[in-house]
Amino acid sequence: MPIQLYNPFENLNFNNETCFLSGENIDPEQNTTVFPRWILDRYSLHDKKFTLMDQITSFRYEDLKVPCSENVIEKAIDPLEEEIKAAFDAGYEEVIKIPKLRLFQWMSKLVFGVLYHDLLAERKRSERRKTEFKLSPILIKKFSHFHLMLQSLIAPIEFSGVKPWSIYIFKSKISKDVFNYKDEPTNLNFSLSMQDFGIVACLQDNGAVGKYQQEIIEKLSDKTLHPVQLEEIFARFIYTNYLLKKHADYNIKWEEEKIFVESLPLIDTENNPLFGKWDDDMFAQVLADYWKPWGLTKNEIYQFPNSPVSFLVDEFNHQIIEPDSITLPF
Repeated sequence: MPIQLYNPFENLNFNNETCFLSGENIDPEQNTTVFPRWILDRYSLHDKKFTLMDQITSFRYEDLKVPCSENVIEKAIDPLEEEIKAAFDAGYEEVIKIPKLRLFQWMSKLVFGVLYHDLLAERKRSERRKTEFKLSPILIKKFSHFHLMLQSLIAPIEFSGVKPWSIYIFKSKISKDVFNYKDEPTNLNFSLSMQDFGIVACLQDNGAVGKYQQEIIEKLSDKTLHPVQLEEIFARFIYTNYLLKKHADYNIKWEEEKIFVESLPLIDTENNPLFGKWDDDMFAQVLADYWKPWGLTKNEIYQFPNSPVSFLVDEFNHQIIEPDSITLPF
């Protein structure tokens, strides 16, 4: 009999008596924090507020939890957190050695945990409006694929074809007190800067965003970026993923002892382009969100007909701006 996996999106089943990953029936008190406790401790986040996608609902980081069986915690979550913590503690040189699948699993656990609460908040709004809580077929398919891939933590799932993700790690000079996390669950985006590195990921783009940004990625490969440069590359990734017009798809083959997930490449053609047209005004809005620590507003970043301000690329010679030449604080 083929392996059976839990899919909470089949009936939008989100409750505290069902393990978010395995679908096991559990005691309502069994759970795990979305953000690992080693991060909550290190950055004193327990009582700080995390705001959901609606920009209204917020939780203390400590209270942002997902229902999780003790078995999943012991055999999957804890070993993953120990592996990631050890590498993150050591810094960039060890982080780049983490297998991309393990990074994907760790980032996906965070993003799915936030998405879980986004969906609960939306369901409560539907209940108040006395309307049916539902998702579009496109989102159900996307999130179902995403959850299945996350279950590679607990099930024998083998990936083939192009990678389902774009994941890139950059070296950066960052204050030891900074934990700068952003996600965007609808498009499954992730960015994080801490320690001496930054990670940006589009978790279900089948590598398309990374390919689109490949030229600048290669130019940054030997640089230790100023944090403002790091946030700019994050904004570029997230906006590029927003412009992605085609939905990632997969051939999924279920066998008795393993599940095979083949990622299908997204094809760019003249008559059917893969990405929408880049809009400097809209990109400036995204960039302003990432540059909030430096107080840079959209109007300061972009004034038509000029190009948006960039701390990555000199608009006159198109060369990478040297990080040490940037005088903004870290």
